[in-house]
Amino acid sequence: MLVFPFAKINLGLQVLRKRPDGFHEIRSVLLPIPLCDALEAVVDPCVPAGEMRFVRTGIPVPGDASNDLCMKAVEQVRKLRELPGLRIHLHKTIPTGAGLGGGSSDAAHMLLLLNKLLDLALSPKELHALASELGSDCPFFLQRGAQLAEGRGEILSPVTIDLADHWLMLVNPGIHVPTAEVYGNMRLRLQHEDLSQLIGAPISAWQGTVINDMEEYVFGQYPAIREIKRKLQDMGALYAAMSGSGSSVFGIFAEKPSDLVFSEGYGMWVFPVRAES
Repeated sequence: MLVFPFAKINLGLQVLRKRPDGFHEIRSVLLPIPLCDALEAVVDPCVPAGEMRFVRTGIPVPGDASNDLCMKAVEQVRKLRELPGLRIHLHKTIPTGAGLGGGSSDAAHMLLLLNKLLDLALSPKELHALASELGSDCPFFLQRGAQLAEGRGEILSPVTIDLADHWLMLVNPGIHVPTAEVYGNMRLRLQHEDLSQLIGAPISAWQGTVINDMEEYVFGQYPAIREIKRKLQDMGALYAAMSGSGSSVFGIFAEKPSDLVFSEGYGMWVFPVRAES
C-alpha cells in the first residue's frame, strides 16, 4: 500500500507562554500543501512476524533509520496490535528541518497506513493519541483540511480559508534552524489578537496582522531567510511568512509567480493552493 504524506505551512504562529511541562502553548493555523513524500508498506512472509525492513531514499535524512519517526510510529502500533513482517519504503521529497512538518506527516501516515493495510481497527481517538505521543503536530496530518492548532499543537479545530484561484510559492534555502534554539531565545509577545478572526479577514489584510512570532529571532540570526520574505513581497505576494521555526518561507499570490528570482541551490515550488488540498 502506498500513501503520500503531505507538508504543511503555518498561517500565523503565536507562541503564547511556556508551560510547566516544558512545552510552549501555541496557536497557529496549519494549511496542507501539495508537496509530498511517498511511503509504502507491504506484508512480506519472508520477514519474521513483528520485524520490519525499512529503506529510505530521496533527500537524505539525518540520523539512524531506526530512530526515524516512521519506525517510532510502528513501535507505537506494535504496543497495541500484533504485526506481521513488513517491508517499508520512505522516499523523501519534503525538506527536513524546514518548518514543513515532513517527519511528523510521515509518522502520522505510517499510523494510517498500518491501520488500513492490516485492518487493525484503531479508532480515530486511538490514532490521535498515538500521533500526539510522536510529536505535537503529528495529529494534524491524520486528516486533510486547514486546522486551528492550539495547546502544544495537538488540539485541532477545522477552519475555513478561501484561497481559490491563488498560488503559493515555497522557498527553502537549505538552512537548518533548530526549533529548540528558537524557542529558547525568542522574545514572547505580551498580547495576541484572535488568530481565527485575523485569518477570517481578506488575505490582503493578513500582512502585519497574521504574524509568525518566531520570525523576529530567526530573521535576526539568519538574514538570508529574512531576505527571502522581502523578495516574495517585492514580487507582489499578497502575504508572505516563514513556516514554523523555518527555514522555509512562502508567499501567496493572486497570479502564478516566476521562480527565477532566487539563488541556485534553493528549493523552490510553485503550485495552486487550496485549503482542502
